[in-house]
Amino acid sequence: MKNQFKSILHLDLDTFFVSVERLKDSRLKERPLIVGGLGDRGVVAACSYETRKFGVHSGMAMKVAKRLCPHATIIRGDASTYTYHSNVVTEIIKNQVPSFEKASVDEFYADLTGMDRFFGIKQFAHELRETIIKDSGLPISFGLSRNKIVSKIATGEAKPNAEKYIETGTERNFLAPLEVNKIPMIGNKTFQTLLNLGVRKIKTIQEMPVEMLESVFGKNGRMIWKRAHGIDDPPIIPFHERKSISTERTFNRDTIDMVRLHSTLVAMAESLAYQLRNGNKLASIVTVKIRYSDFQTQSKQVKISYTSADHILIPTVEELFKKLYTRRLLIRLIGVRFSGLVGGHYQINLFDDSEEMLRLYHSLDKIKNRFGEHSVRRAVGMDARTIGRMSNPFNGEPPIVLAHRKQ
Repeated sequence: MKNQFKSILHLDLDTFFVSVERLKDSRLKERPLIVGGLGDRGVVAACSYETRKFGVHSGMAMKVAKRLCPHATIIRGDASTYTYHSNVVTEIIKNQVPSFEKASVDEFYADLTGMDRFFGIKQFAHELRETIIKDSGLPISFGLSRNKIVSKIATGEAKPNAEKYIETGTERNFLAPLEVNKIPMIGNKTFQTLLNLGVRKIKTIQEMPVEMLESVFGKNGRMIWKRAHGIDDPPIIPFHERKSISTERTFNRDTIDMVRLHSTLVAMAESLAYQLRNGNKLASIVTVKIRYSDFQTQSKQVKISYTSADHILIPTVEELFKKLYTRRLLIRLIGVRFSGLVGGHYQINLFDDSEEMLRLYHSLDKIKNRFGEHSVRRAVGMDARTIGRMSNPFNGEPPIVLAHRKQ
């Protein structure tokens, strides 16, 4: 009889940045270790389990982390090194699993449904984990269940460096005793709202009518209720190496106006970077394209560490254009593409950024989400005319202008 349930594996590299640093220098093993910005304005990107008992956590101001755990070793992160090790693990999984999703630089989902006809699924998952540990030298944990949500929660419960299986039909019992903030999508604000309602354990949500949660959280209330019951089933998004986002601008009249060209490039890069952050994506390849008045087209690209930050992507685009524009002919078209995309949040940029920079991006994106993408723009990009997908209105309000400063 055909198995009606899926088998979804969630893999998560344990304290990824910390583990890579320990792989590079074995003297750091079992010592309290913090990775992030080194200055007092820096932010914790990752921390070892030894520091967490002192209250240190990712996203915390480095000056606070130092105060909480003054004996910790602090290392400025190297995004290119972490990108390399992420790709090593990706290749191992790609060679073993027919369909998988790379959710971030250190997190993966794999659909193992039907593989029990050839191997035991549990045994296959175990052997895959052992292969990753042996070939990459990095610790990794996994959860295995019938859907992504339960598997992700199971991985969290398995850590550090272990594995956990949730048999079909036992999802509710597994979830019931856990705190509600273990459910993916429940952040600090939602958690506090649930606590104010007297809800701390998932079991309480399981016992509540879905309408009660909907009255408080709207459509998200139903999703929280479903996840508390272990029945939400988002699909695996297959990993493709060449995923990209791009935009182009064809000028009405061919031009060599460098101010206009520069303004357009900055506006393009800024818009695409916002789209990355809004879609929870990071890019690792930047490409700039030029089409001259004689229709000859040239492009140049560069591999970079995974990022979604304007202040990294915009200078990269500017530098590529300087290297590419060598013919001094009129330009008909310019384009920008960000590719090599993976799912991921802003954590990997925390080695270079301060708290102020992170707050700035959060605030700017919040304004853009509410009032439109062009409600906040860099001054240097204000001369750019409508560019493809960038032509969102900003409700008649003048845009907030930011000065553009090279880092």
